[in-house]
Amino acid sequence: MPPETPTKAPAPPVSLIDLDRSKLADLVTHCGEKPYRAKQLYRHLYVNLADDVDQMTDLSRAFREKLSDMSRIGSLHVKKVMKGDRGLTRKALFRMDDGSPVETVLMVYADRATVCVSSQSGCPMACVFCATGKLGHLHDLTAGQIVEQVLWAARTLKTIAADHAEKGEKLPDRLTNIVFMGMGEPFNNYRNWWEAVERLHDPEGFNMGARNFTVSTVGLVPGIRKLADEKLQVNLAISLHTPDDEQRTEMMPVNRSFPIADLIAAVKDYIAKTNRRVSFEYVLLQGKNDNPDQAERLARLLKPDGVPLLCHVNLIPWNPVPGTPLGRSERARVLAFQNVLQQAGIPCTVRVERGVDIGAACGQLAGDGEKAET
Repeated sequence: MPPETPTKAPAPPVSLIDLDRSKLADLVTHCGEKPYRAKQLYRHLYVNLADDVDQMTDLSRAFREKLSDMSRIGSLHVKKVMKGDRGLTRKALFRMDDGSPVETVLMVYADRATVCVSSQSGCPMACVFCATGKLGHLHDLTAGQIVEQVLWAARTLKTIAADHAEKGEKLPDRLTNIVFMGMGEPFNNYRNWWEAVERLHDPEGFNMGARNFTVSTVGLVPGIRKLADEKLQVNLAISLHTPDDEQRTEMMPVNRSFPIADLIAAVKDYIAKTNRRVSFEYVLLQGKNDNPDQAERLARLLKPDGVPLLCHVNLIPWNPVPGTPLGRSERARVLAFQNVLQQAGIPCTVRVERGVDIGAACGQLAGDGEKAET
């Protein structure tokens, strides 16, 4: 007998969040519905934050049944949600259809709520201090999968705010900031990342102001130059971590392609074109990049013509990553480093840490999500 031909697994149903307005309209037409239903569907997804078609009660039952048969809201599957900081920090571990991990962090404060979003599953940049880099590059996320993380955070935030309101505590019930600082390098997935930004900015949908977005890059110069030409005024943060090329190449292999001089030149052009402040992120590692002389060299780097760039330095105490032979800078060294920069006229703050206890802090996203309770 001839060998059996393996059967091909059926394609998963279409994700509604992966469809832009035009494709949603095509789907509605395909279902035999009036065009205005597409606008209702879009509003349910991005304004009402529906996570189930049956919540869309102004759509006919027949239409909802068609949608249920042929589509799903999103394509990320929540596997675990961890809570830290008295429940005000939540880290969600999602899995893609093939099991690849995606992590998202929601941080709630008294006056603001920020979600940290991934743009890739894993990361190809291999920065030595980052847990995500140890996974390698698994997938670029679609625009919908990037948006989907934000919608999860927005729903979760409403639940948190309602729970605290019952106790007489007032917390924001709407996201105030979206930062693309999770897994992956956004500029390595620029087209999908930017489509997600535009979708989330849409005044008829999620309606997040452009200045409430921040994108973090390891220093991909082409992406910085491209961002400078975009119409939306998204904030830019750059992972720098040392003023020295040799050390930066050791810590961040991307420096071989885009050394510090090229990076600073792109930043200067970006500032000149946009008149927007750039943030430099600087993870502090004990005895490696936290010496006062390195702080002085960093200050000189950020004052290329004797005048400080329109910038801000965000000092980040390193959060341990298993299997990495690095140490966390002592508090005194962090403050001494900050003082050198401030004395040189460089605005500088130390990042407030959140989510350390659940592996949700900067550099800790590793996609395992197995160390804390749901």
